[in-house]
Amino acid sequence: MTGTTDLGRALHAWRDRTTPADVGLSVDGVRRAPGLRREELSRLAGLSVDYIVRLEQGRATNPSPQVLSALARALRLTTAEREHLFVLAGQAVPGPGQVSDHVPAGVQRLLDRLTGTPLSVYDAAWNLITWNPLWAALFGDPPSPRGFGRNAVWWSFVEPPAGYPQAVSRETGHRAAFVSDLRAASARYPKDAGLAALVAALRDRSADFARLWDSGVVGTHEPLTKTVRHASVGELTLDCDVLAALGADLRIMAFSVAEGSETADRLRLLEVVGNQALA
Repeated sequence: MTGTTDLGRALHAWRDRTTPADVGLSVDGVRRAPGLRREELSRLAGLSVDYIVRLEQGRATNPSPQVLSALARALRLTTAEREHLFVLAGQAVPGPGQVSDHVPAGVQRLLDRLTGTPLSVYDAAWNLITWNPLWAALFGDPPSPRGFGRNAVWWSFVEPPAGYPQAVSRETGHRAAFVSDLRAASARYPKDAGLAALVAALRDRSADFARLWDSGVVGTHEPLTKTVRHASVGELTLDCDVLAALGADLRIMAFSVAEGSETADRLRLLEVVGNQALA
């Protein structure tokens, strides 16, 4: 039995054991099997159905670490199962000296249940890992993962993606907190080449980042107010809080609104409109 066949069988088994309820999906009609359909795994992992079929049938080889991480998150694999997935795929298991993009199953389940709150999850270097449908409905599909297109610090200092909210208070402190975070991450992960390349590129492209980096500034993420002008539902003013999943070294950015406010009504409308658009 080849390693690729082992990989295909493991993926199929993990898909069979994962129910739609496990990943926050509703069930329509009668299902032949309790597990996830390939189309559902495709949507959750951001991969094509054809590619998942080829992986399970052993016709696709050498999936990238990014693909494996996406599958691990979609299938809610434990840390040990994720490591086994990398071994089966012939990829080096990410070590403790590297920034991890793994979202533990427990954290993912919490995210699945907070459907009425726009949420996005970032690794220790502020690379966007995953997001919920309401976040996508609010800000649009994330930029391309090429280069630093999905890095929040890059958005703040160099190139914000289309649709990213305009901060209206305490943005200076927020940027200082980003720099402080990257400095701390560089100390924790001194051998992570991707993190080192990000810091070098930010210093080269942004004089503000270079100035803050060289100053040794220390900052923390205080609550922010951000305004989003959405094409379908109009202007929304949201509170932005950064939460930490300490054991996993993740950052969760949550956007909330006061109940009874005009923005709360618009956010509920966006949840309906966004779900219809995605469907």
